Amino acid sequence: MTSFIFWYLLVSAVGWLTFPLAFRLFPALKDRGYTFARTAGLLIWGYAFWLLASLGVAQNDTGGILLGCAVLLGLSFWSFNQQRGELLDFIKSNLRLVLTTEILFLVAFAFLAFIRSANSELFSTEKPMELAFISGIMRSPTFPPRDPWLSGYAISYYYFGYVITAMLAKLTNVPSSMAHNLMTALIFSLTAIGAYGILYNLLADRKSSSVNALFAPLFLLLVSNFGALLEVLSRYGFFWKKDATGQFTSAFWTWLDVKELNLPPAEPLGWGIQRYLWWWRSSRIMQDYDMLHNPQEVIDEFPFFSFLLGDLHPHVLALPFTLLAISVALNIFLGGWKGELRILGFSIYMQLEGFVFSALALGGLAFLNTWDILIGATLIVAAYVFTQAQAHGWNWKRLEDLLTLALPLGLASIFMYLPFYLGFSSQAGGILPSMMYPTRGAHLWLMWGTLLIPIYCFLAYKIRESASAGGLLEAELKPNWKLALWLGLGFTLILFIFMWLIGLLGYYVQKDFVMGWLASQNMDIATFFRATSLRRLSYIGGLITMLAVLIPALAFLFSKEFNNQLSTANHQSPTTNHQSPTTNHQTITFVFLLLAVGAVLIIAPDFVYLKDQFGYRINTIFKFYYQAWLLWSLAAAFGVAYLLQNLNNAVWGWVYRIGIALVIFAGLLYPALSLPTKTNSFKPYGGFTLDDFDRIKRENPDEAAAIEFLRAAPDGVVAEAIGGSYDPSYARIATYTGLPNVLGWPGHESQWRGGAEPQGSRQADIAALYTTSDWDTASAILAKYHIRYIYIGDTERRSLQVNERKFVTRLKIIFQQGNVTIYEAP
Repeated sequence: MTSFIFWYLLVSAVGWLTFPLAFRLFPALKDRGYTFARTAGLLIWGYAFWLLASLGVAQNDTGGILLGCAVLLGLSFWSFNQQRGELLDFIKSNLRLVLTTEILFLVAFAFLAFIRSANSELFSTEKPMELAFISGIMRSPTFPPRDPWLSGYAISYYYFGYVITAMLAKLTNVPSSMAHNLMTALIFSLTAIGAYGILYNLLADRKSSSVNALFAPLFLLLVSNFGALLEVLSRYGFFWKKDATGQFTSAFWTWLDVKELNLPPAEPLGWGIQRYLWWWRSSRIMQDYDMLHNPQEVIDEFPFFSFLLGDLHPHVLALPFTLLAISVALNIFLGGWKGELRILGFSIYMQLEGFVFSALALGGLAFLNTWDILIGATLIVAAYVFTQAQAHGWNWKRLEDLLTLALPLGLASIFMYLPFYLGFSSQAGGILPSMMYPTRGAHLWLMWGTLLIPIYCFLAYKIRESASAGGLLEAELKPNWKLALWLGLGFTLILFIFMWLIGLLGYYVQKDFVMGWLASQNMDIATFFRATSLRRLSYIGGLITMLAVLIPALAFLFSKEFNNQLSTANHQSPTTNHQSPTTNHQTITFVFLLLAVGAVLIIAPDFVYLKDQFGYRINTIFKFYYQAWLLWSLAAAFGVAYLLQNLNNAVWGWVYRIGIALVIFAGLLYPALSLPTKTNSFKPYGGFTLDDFDRIKRENPDEAAAIEFLRAAPDGVVAEAIGGSYDPSYARIATYTGLPNVLGWPGHESQWRGGAEPQGSRQADIAALYTTSDWDTASAILAKYHIRYIYIGDTERRSLQVNERKFVTRLKIIFQQGNVTIYEAP
């Protein structure tokens, strides 16, 4: 509880100290950046600390952390002196916004912290990896931080989120095993107020905006897919019937083809979901098949699943910072940072501070989770191009605008984080065609239905409104259907052609490999083309579903009436840094931009995917869909708030309210039913705690004592048994102490570094170190990897035939308790 309070007070103080700077950085937003101040503060503070430590100016200690904080304080103090009166007037006139934001942050932080305290384990899925990074960064004497699972190497991963976590942990004297869970709760709360802030700014000129903006965190963080609803229906026996033999059969569940849900329910039927790990299935609700109908798992994770699972993976860590990038795009879209910046003779119509902060936010996204730079960069550049188009019209000059911002901004974002890129290698290896794997419409609706229904209702209302004569000012947004059809269908056709072009190119470049693969599918190339095309046609409902969002969004996005309206608004304040006028046209059009980008992210993996060690589109679907959920949840929340305010017809208004209430209810079934399952009905084994190390003390007190000893011991490389990925009994000592071991999970290291070459013979050498009876062999291995500590515990004794005599006679025992012994090498 004490650590929770410290983190809450520290991050709240960061938010208030950063607000003067945020106030200056977001002149066009109604909230002036208040809801993003905490996230912006952590970004700037973390960046300053990391950069100073990477350049050797500061150390990875409390002094270095405070020096980074001093940079943030200096910038904010300067901003405060520039606009003291405006700041105070804003606080006085926006008390409802301030109070709502503060309450939401506290409630969200406490809510997720309570959930994690009921299920604080860090031994499953990716959590050991994340904990190892936090522990390793906290223990690293210098930056770049060393890889805790590969001694002698720095981390080769997007690790900025773990730097921020370690920074907060060191400053509050919290162990890494508790900091992991606190950071998960903090990310949840920062995402909640970030989503709230974006919707508040989009609804700024509407009634009850401070209340209706709460739909954003609801749809982003709590509303889930239809997985839980399917579980309940199946468990109750809906669409199942017994045949003459008494066996359950169902044409519906067979057609739907969701793994495990196509199996008969257990009797007696009832509402309680009894299937083991049923909540996991909702993140794998889609299914791919090769041409021989062999199943391929697809990850379609959504935010609440992430927080329920408790993984502090980069896609989770990046959530509030992605929202910060969206707020940057919205600020540009609404006319913020108007000015002119000259670079190599080219003009960027943006103030220097806006350009620098945009580069900082984008570079931070790449450092946090490289995938997220896709939507951040797309929205920021698109917002800039649209403001120029709305001021000067659409012509070839807009292509110049795109390039003159995108290229310098991309280079600046890389240069600002250059130490990261110098040590980073990736498993990504280009683009591959997704010929066999179009997405079924039924599966898309299962995944996206809770967002698609509000989005379709909003689009239908806007289309009907635009067709009505004598409507409100907003009804003057006339969709440009001709251009939208060309763009939407043209984009799809280009993807289709590109898919086959790279497929044919691969056929000619690697003909033997491709022919061998085709033979494994019992096909030649002509048969493969025909079969995949027929499959794509049979799954056409999925593409139509997405185009039904993309085309209307593009039609409104390129509305001529909107362009003319915003052109007038932009010309009112071309160079000032004061708040630009915000119109309903502007904010609604930004929602259409979110819808269009989200639709592109969902459509693209049906045609192409990024090459990685998985070998098919599992990871591309995961990362693209996760980003699309963020964008579409904001759009869905806006649509609900918009229609609740505008549907005045008594009958249709109530029909809509009841319908949306049912959709939200269906989306909230997942958190309502999964939380008791995951937390043992909030009766955790061993009691409530945020520190996973309490579990180790309870289950293995000897090992817990050894870990505590090594946490306080001098720095050095530790030898421990090496085993497979996702087995928490391996790499556990490095994970909990932060001391680097010779090799942790080999599969993960291969993913991070694009291959296993850096591992060399490490796994065999460590096995030899423990099993050989020859001291010279063992001594050579100790010297080769600069090993200081040799750890022998239950895992080592179980997985290796440990020959301990050579250590007993040659080395000093520095720790011994129960079945655990630690030797120290000279």
